Amino acid sequence: MIRIQLDDATRSELHALRRGALPPAVRDRLEMVLLSAAGWSPPRIAAHLGRYPQTVRNLLHDFRGRGTAALYPARPGPAPDSARRDRITALLAEQLGQDRTWTSAQLAEALRPHGIDLGGRQVRRYLRPLRAGYRRTASSLRHKQDPAKVERAKGVLAGVKKKLRRAG
Repeated sequence: MIRIQLDDATRSELHALRRGALPPAVRDRLEMVLLSAAGWSPPRIAAHLGRYPQTVRNLLHDFRGRGTAALYPARPGPAPDSARRDRITALLAEQLGQDRTWTSAQLAEALRPHGIDLGGRQVRRYLRPLRAGYRRTASSLRHKQDPAKVERAKGVLAGVKKKLRRAG
């Protein structure tokens, strides 16, 4: 059975944490450690807090290894690479400074010679902090229309208009 033994300094640190404003997950983890130090078994702690016994065991093992840092959940994934983000942002700002209109796919292609392989969607995420985004350059969707369907629809519309003029 896993049981945590706390020295006086750690116990007073945990009680000081307990009195502060904590997120619910941290507060539950703190209670798990304090209940274990009071002699409770992991299954009993789990039943009391509505958790799985293995969750309590994992926390107690982690607390033994890392101390109070184990009370705070770790962020998933790797740490942000701010140097790479700054490099990409600077290159994009340089490209956007040119007197032309870019699509995100074209910007992604322009970054490739610099050793940066991103897709268009990812480039748009880097454009957001630069306050550079998509703007419609054409006011119609004529370039996407099928000419045969357009002619047929115009004929149908002309017929409807004729009927309305005769009836009115």
